Amino acid sequence: MKALALAAGVLLPIGGLAADWPMFQGGPSLTGHAAGPLPAPLRLRWTFATGGPVNASAAIVADTVFVGSTDGRLYALDAATGRQRWSYKTGDAIEAAPLVRDGTVYIGSTDGLLYALDAATGELRWQYKTDGKIAGGANAVADRIIVGSYDNRVHCVAAATGRVVWTFETGNYVNGIPAIADGKIVFGGCDAQLHVLDAGSGKELLAVDAGAYIPGSPAVADGRVYVGHYGNEVLAMDLATGQVLWRTKEAAAPFFATPAVAGQRLLIGGRDKRLHCLDRATGATLWTTTTQGEVDGSPVVAGNQVVFGSGDGRLYVVNLADGKPVWSYEIGKDLVAAPAVAGQRLVIGSTDGTVYAFGP
Repeated sequence: MKALALAAGVLLPIGGLAADWPMFQGGPSLTGHAAGPLPAPLRLRWTFATGGPVNASAAIVADTVFVGSTDGRLYALDAATGRQRWSYKTGDAIEAAPLVRDGTVYIGSTDGLLYALDAATGELRWQYKTDGKIAGGANAVADRIIVGSYDNRVHCVAAATGRVVWTFETGNYVNGIPAIADGKIVFGGCDAQLHVLDAGSGKELLAVDAGAYIPGSPAVADGRVYVGHYGNEVLAMDLATGQVLWRTKEAAAPFFATPAVAGQRLLIGGRDKRLHCLDRATGATLWTTTTQGEVDGSPVVAGNQVVFGSGDGRLYVVNLADGKPVWSYEIGKDLVAAPAVAGQRLVIGSTDGTVYAFGP
């Protein structure tokens, strides 16, 4: 049951997006901001079936889409056709987004291992063992890879060899992806703390009580950290001082998504079945868009539009200015992954086990 619906009278600008989307939310600071607008009209170009639900976001680098599945495999697909180039089987489900960097794909698995694979062939270069499952994707700074684990630690390993550089222990599981900005690593987890570490040494610079456990990842922009948590709240924190600048409880449900940042707007999905647009300076609500399911997938901003999936099984594009609908596509099964947007392509996986690619 699939249908494309373009809002009457709405013209989407055609423009070139950045060639790559190498990781979750597009880059180390996790702001979810694509380099340009989506093409119009969007059409379904191809699908690819995996052996299990696809809960992880994809990466797009050059002409290849990299995406993991709960069937335990990381897939490399031709970005134009969706044909499989290679796959690599890990020891358990993949719930993390891949990181693609300098010809290597870094992917965590719920088997507790971080894998480094040759991006062209899928050949294993190294693997690094943690003592818990890896549910969030990896990030990178300089020649190091940063990843969180359910062993309550953030791990820093050498990109070339997988040898440990340092680890930092927290009070509970680390679910999301650490954001990296201004030489600092920022993350939360089930200990309800926002941790700020020095990227070089792993030394903790700040720890701020968020108020409830943090299922997702923070976004960092202009010296501020933005994050939602299980206590139905979104907050902004000064990266340098740890001062909480504002807190807002506009929703009556938790936030599992990572925020996206666009100008003075902050976009975040909630389990109240809405996408929220907040003023970055104050946290005041500018608009909300209602869906028929929980919005656990993180939004992505492309030009003057926002694209996101919902638990109602539909992919949405809405206007950044006012949240009014522009386009939607019904897949029919929950969308919990964030979209990947690059090179006039939009790629998203579904809990129906299928990867969907849209283009002009």
